[in-house]
Formats: sequence, structure tokens, C-alpha cells
Amino acid sequence: MPRLSYESTVRSCFVAYIVQAIIINFAPLLFVTFQNTFSIGLSDITFLITFNFVIQLAVDFASAYFIDRIGYRASLIIAHLFSAAGLFLLSELPFAIDNHYLGLLISVAIYAIGGGLLEVLVSPVVEACPTKNKEKEMSMLHSFYCWGFVTVILISTVFFSIFGIESWRVMAKIWMIVPIVNTISFFFVPIYDIVPEEKKMGKARLFSSGTFWLLFFMMIASGASEQAVGQWASAFAETGLGVSKTIGDLAGPCLFAFMQGLSRLIFGKWGDRMNLRKMMIASAFICCMSYLLTSLSPNPLLGLAGCALCGFSVGIFWPGTFSIASSILKTGGTAMFAFLALAGDVGCSIGPTLTGLAATVAGGRISTGILCSIIFPVFMLFALIVMSRREKG
Repeated sequence: MPRLSYESTVRSCFVAYIVQAIIINFAPLLFVTFQNTFSIGLSDITFLITFNFVIQLAVDFASAYFIDRIGYRASLIIAHLFSAAGLFLLSELPFAIDNHYLGLLISVAIYAIGGGLLEVLVSPVVEACPTKNKEKEMSMLHSFYCWGFVTVILISTVFFSIFGIESWRVMAKIWMIVPIVNTISFFFVPIYDIVPEEKKMGKARLFSSGTFWLLFFMMIASGASEQAVGQWASAFAETGLGVSKTIGDLAGPCLFAFMQGLSRLIFGKWGDRMNLRKMMIASAFICCMSYLLTSLSPNPLLGLAGCALCGFSVGIFWPGTFSIASSILKTGGTAMFAFLALAGDVGCSIGPTLTGLAATVAGGRISTGILCSIIFPVFMLFALIVMSRREKG
């Protein structure tokens, strides 16, 4: 077998983010199906989103204390196995027990453990690889989450169109193959040291840093700004346009993810010619405008255009914040990445939850829920301005 280089590691990490996209975005395509099949209300569907990210953030927190002990390779393998097991259980467990909703929750919990680990592990592994431009590589890495998102929607939609939505259990097993195959690759690819043990900042020093806490809350805003729209894009398209589920999935989350991936790809290709801080401030402003367009436009097509613009504007938030953290807190190590991932997952939980709860109070109007969630991109904008001024000072 030929000696593998860091390029093989990076490629495996790219696929790991596709796995992350599968376990986060496959189930939302089935929300209406879950409602009809298991007689689940909108509030219970909302809790599935919340529960997924709550489990992930719990894993994020715990991983700061055990990943360095068992190692990154073992942790990556475990993450992929949990992801595969959760997808399999999703297709079987709700039908195997009397409490169908409990079956869904258990399945979500299993693959959320895998997702939480991947969120902590993949970015620092790529950051440690001897690549030339870390910011570009990080943006390119995170773009694969978006391409995975698009792939999940397109392939699942085509599959459902041919075989019917009732065949979703088969589709879940097909997606299970991706983490299984990528598990094998992580047995062999080289894993580089993140930060040498003697140089690590330490949790006490990390928590005493005001810069860390600003980055922490920026990650919350990043996750919330993205998922408050992304997780509800399909339902927004279906109810706003009155179209079929197939068209709704393509017009909503697929377009959102494509635009998000496009912005990350642009920075991944030409990021060395751009100022990351200025680009993120501009993106935060555009994101605020996209929320207003999505929620207040009387024309559903303009609302969808707002969803697409939102996808493009949030694309740089998550990888950009990671890159800023890596450049400012160079010795943060596993703990820094774990707690920033935790913050991101807090945002991913509270963003769509707020959207769903506000929509429920407003009589099911998702646009009202999105309008309430504009607080997240607004916070991101102000936090970036504060960060920029602190660096200049």
C-alpha cells in the first residue's frame, strides 16, 4: 500500500463533513412524513431539531476532556460508527417499539453523538495538516458540508420521486454506507499533532481570555444564523409557495446549501486575496438584510430569494470564526476547538428552535419565526465590529 500523505487526510476530512451533512439534514427532509406516519405535532418535530443539537453540544463539552486521552484517530473512527448506527436505527427503531417518537429520539441521539464528535475533530485535524493557507483550507473544508447538504437533498429527492417517500427507510440505509466507508480510511491516513502537549494553553487560561469568549458567542451566532433558516427552508418553501415536497426541497434547503457552499468555495479559492474580517462584516450585514427579505416580503419568490441570500451570507461565518480563533489563540488546542464547536451547536439548537416556537405562536407562519431570529445575525455583525476594533487597538 503506498504511503499516504496529508492530502489523503484532508480528503477524508472532506468526506467526514459530508457525513455531518447527512446526519443533520436527512431527517428534516422527512418532517412532514414523520408527522403523517407517526402523528407527531409541529412542537415535537421542533424538539427533534433541538434534541439533535443538544446531544451534539453535550458531546462537544465532554470531548474537551477525553479526546486527547484516546487520540484523534480512535475518536474519528468512533464518530463515524455512531453516525452509521444512528442512520440504521432511524430506519428501524421507530417501527420496532410501540412509542414511535421515542424510537426517533433514540436514533437521533445515536447519530448526534457521531455528529458532535465530527464537529470537534475534523477542523483541528485539517488545521494541523501542513497546508499552505489555513484560512483557505478551512473554508474549503466547510464547503463540503454544503455540498454534502446539496447531495443529500438531490439524491434523496430523486430517490423519493422514483420509489416514493414511503421508501425513506431504504434511503437511510444507503446514506449509512458513507460513514462506514470513511471509517476505513481513518484507520490509515496520517494524523498530525494539533498542538504539542507542553505548548497547550490550558482550560483555565483559555477561559480567562476575553477574546475566547467573544469568539465563543460569535460561534453561537454563526450556528443560529445558519440553522434558523436552513432547518426550516423546506417547510418554508412548501407552505409559502404551496408546492409539492419535491419542489419544496429543491427550492428551499437545496438552494440554501448551494449558495452557502458557493460562498465557502469562493473564499477557499481566492481567500488569500481577501480580508477575512472585512468579508465577514459585510456578510453579516447582508445576512441581516436576507432575514428581512425572507420574512417580510409579500412575494413568496422573493422570500425564497432571501433564503438563498441567507445561505450565501452565512457561508463564511463558521469557518471564518474558526480561522480567526486559530490565528489569535494559536495554542488553544483541542479544548478551544471543542468549546467553539459546543458554542456553534448551541446556536444550531436555539436558532431553529426559536424559529419553530415563534412560528407556532404565530399560527404556523414560518416567516414570523425567521423574523424573530434576526437577532442572531445582528449580534454577529456587532461582535465582528467589536473584534475588528479590538485588533486595531
